[in-house]
Amino acid sequence: MRTVHKRILSALLWALLILSMMSPSVTVAGPQDKKHAVTPPSGSTASEPDDSVTNAYTLSRPSQSTPRPGPAWKTIGGTVTRIKGDVYTVEDYDGNQIRLYVSRDTKHLRGQKKVGDRVRAEITRDGFANSIQ
Repeated sequence: MRTVHKRILSALLWALLILSMMSPSVTVAGPQDKKHAVTPPSGSTASEPDDSVTNAYTLSRPSQSTPRPGPAWKTIGGTVTRIKGDVYTVEDYDGNQIRLYVSRDTKHLRGQKKVGDRVRAEITRDGFANSIQ
């Protein structure tokens, strides 16, 4: 009886080994996996050539039409490369392009920003800037 159990266990282990070799490998996502093209905000059209931002973080966008203030997710820092309406594009220190959605609810520390300014912003998961300085 014991030899039957050993043979069954051995056959199951071999089958598992073969299946694991045939299936695609799964790895942990690193920082380079976060780089994706960001889709334009809902108010603009995708045909505008200057709206294509490559090498950018994709921020999760809930079903709402515009991002709103909420709990802080992280703080980012970098240089403002473009301001289009209420959307600031910031290039962080690693070279990634990040879109920040700014409204009158955003706390502007040290005045209004312009292209070329270095900023530090506290953002929510959907990219809304709670504060920018």
